[in-house]
Amino acid sequence: MAKTVFSDLSAQELKAKSLDLRQELFNLTLQKATARLEKPHRIRELRKEIARGQTRLTELRKKTAAPKA
Repeated sequence: MAKTVFSDLSAQELKAKSLDLRQELFNLTLQKATARLEKPHRIRELRKEIARGQTRLTELRKKTAAPKA
């Protein structure tokens, strides 16, 4: 699966994408606990993508927050 480009997404889209990725991670974690996974490396990829999305979301929040001088 290709990496998601987070720089083009709005805050709302980032939140929705993060929710989707977390749901997929949850499902894979359950599968790992109950059965053998076909692609165990996908768990690591999902964690990294979630982190990238959260980083971008934090950047957007800092950018929109007005600096108090």
